[in-house]
Amino acid sequence: MFARAVARKGLKPVPKKALLSLRIDSDVIEWFKSQGSGYQSRMNALLRAYMEAHR
Repeated sequence: MFARAVARKGLKPVPKKALLSLRIDSDVIEWFKSQGSGYQSRMNALLRAYMEAHR
């Protein structure tokens, strides 16, 4: 347990993530996948940027 611990002193807490079933056009998914690993995190980052821009 301690070997996997990460020191986060002074950092903002990481928001919890939820599993979601979402219908996205296949060409959009393929484009994100073609950008390499971490495509779901990039999709999340874009959605977060949109959300923050529209607050």
